[in-house]
Amino acid sequence: MPPSAPIGYYWGDDSYSVSHGPDALAARVAGDGPPLERMRLSGASTNADEIMERVATATLFGGGTLVVVAEPAPLVASKALVAKMARVLESVATGNALAFLDTVDGSNSSRRPVSLEHLRADVAAAGGEVREFKAPNRENMPRWIAERARERGINIALPAAALLAERVGANVREGDVDRRRQGELAVSELEKLAIYRLDAQITPDDVKALVADAVPGSTWAFLDAVGLRRAPEAAALAERLDDTPGPLLITHLHRRIKELIDIGDLLASGVPAGSLVRTLKLNPYRAERLAEQARMWALPELDAAMAGLLELDLTLKSHGGGDIRRRAAISLWIAEHVRRGGANRPFPTP
Repeated sequence: MPPSAPIGYYWGDDSYSVSHGPDALAARVAGDGPPLERMRLSGASTNADEIMERVATATLFGGGTLVVVAEPAPLVASKALVAKMARVLESVATGNALAFLDTVDGSNSSRRPVSLEHLRADVAAAGGEVREFKAPNRENMPRWIAERARERGINIALPAAALLAERVGANVREGDVDRRRQGELAVSELEKLAIYRLDAQITPDDVKALVADAVPGSTWAFLDAVGLRRAPEAAALAERLDDTPGPLLITHLHRRIKELIDIGDLLASGVPAGSLVRTLKLNPYRAERLAEQARMWALPELDAAMAGLLELDLTLKSHGGGDIRRRAAISLWIAEHVRRGGANRPFPTP
């Protein structure tokens, strides 16, 4: 059943599509009349009374108003505020519209406020439109870029769209990557390419010449590279984690090395890899991955890597966590402890 009320809730980890979610709502409410005037408010700096004041009065002349409320969580932080927002949903006058934008960090597994789920349900129950927009993945981003190009009358070759998708980081598979801005970045680069090529078709060579590699950092990928002793890959991935605080990065590394030591001890004592699931309470896939990584190390090497983390922690705390010294210190730890001179399989293969 199509939405009937002039309200909408648009959410997901694709901030570009979320921000454009109300476009169809605005067109539906405007009909054949003048387009709606848009007013953007922030949930952190507005309140139910202000929103109601904007949407409750019908416009006598010209088009109505679309009020767009970004990140509405503060507006439903208590039962009293939830009740106020319920009244706001009922107050939207004919010719006006109200939309909520809720951008989700897909890389964040922490629990989101239940109140947002209730607000979403209230919008749907009132006859409003509720849509989720997921960031395009590796397989879908080239087509997504091609669609945005068609909307703008831009001619881009499919191989160029695929390369552009790769350059903005869509090919990274790890689940801890923040993909919210990838769509916005892709569209920005697409428009820049269109100015460069004007009426000609955008080619892969154009993308190579104009679009910088903006592959996002992934803590999971970095830790796996360390565990597998792929030093050059680990060093490259570490440079993309500048936004990760130094102490947090050390904590992640400490946990991984500790896991490898525990698994290495068990493997060295003859415990089958299959029993790691039960012994360490791991899921089968993770147990297999960690066992594969543990076999790349000798136990003394893991002990040395752990001791090196203490020195790395002291260095980062002494010199700060976001400058050249941080990169140099992490690169040095990788060179001294992750890089290896030759193949080393100290633990038996089950």
